[in-house]
Amino acid sequence: MEKVDVIIPVYKPDTGFLMLLDRLQEQTVPVNRIILMNTEQKYLDRLVFGTALERKYHNITVKHLSKREFDHGRTRNQGVKLSDADVFLMMSQDAIPVDEYLIEKLLAGLRGEKIAVSYARQLPGKDSGEIERYTRLFNYPEKSCVKTKEQLPELGIKTFFCSNVCAAYKREIFDDLGGFVNRTIFNEDMLYAAKAVEAGYGIAYAAEAKVIHSHNYTCMQQFHRNFDLGVSQAQHPEVFAAYPSESEGIRLVRTMAAHLKKKKMWSEIPYLIIQSGFKYVGYFCGKRYRKLPGKLVTAMSSNKDYWI
Repeated sequence: MEKVDVIIPVYKPDTGFLMLLDRLQEQTVPVNRIILMNTEQKYLDRLVFGTALERKYHNITVKHLSKREFDHGRTRNQGVKLSDADVFLMMSQDAIPVDEYLIEKLLAGLRGEKIAVSYARQLPGKDSGEIERYTRLFNYPEKSCVKTKEQLPELGIKTFFCSNVCAAYKREIFDDLGGFVNRTIFNEDMLYAAKAVEAGYGIAYAAEAKVIHSHNYTCMQQFHRNFDLGVSQAQHPEVFAAYPSESEGIRLVRTMAAHLKKKKMWSEIPYLIIQSGFKYVGYFCGKRYRKLPGKLVTAMSSNKDYWI
């Protein structure tokens, strides 16, 4: 059985984070180490004082860093360097395993020499609205698959889709490919997946591996998030220029509108249109961030420390 570590960037955790830690201890495949890359020690101390986590969970290691030190790529790479496991999981602090088979199913998705990463299905939380529920189903369907270079003509940008909300990586391949991009505002998971696909590896979607993870973002939060998405795509034309994501976004809106009509949820359609407008304008501005004043770029971004 492979040695498995779990690496979790942490920032301002709440009690749901403690539920995640408890669920990880219950897995059928035991976790060797849980490595927490914690941004700003004071926030973790407010949840569990001092070394309480290390005392409660024998397999936890905490690495503290400042907010300005955090980077989506570099911080995760630092976490990997603290691990000596054959396989490591990247997780977000608000992803809750549905059952004790999460790691077992992710490892099953990694079977085969040419699979680099296996990512989990994300299910909506109980408080999710219909738009968020449909978005999760659109991006994380019920059927598992393996995506390779051969699927690029058919799937386009979706070939590279992968999420560090919950994904398992083969360490040997990860090291050979140079890990995540060291400095990136967003999309470190997709950039790695694109590199793996171009190198001849497959990306496995393990639909049987399930976590609860969803957000009820406001329109402005969607704007900021999609601005950063646009920035990351502008910074990496080697991936996103050849396989633009606009058509996939349009397809999501069209199919979601049809879904809402079918369910006679007419009041949701105007909000879908408004929300989609905020998302598109944010993405549009992010793609053109180099033409905007620096102060405006910082104001539009959800990751303001990235620009300092």
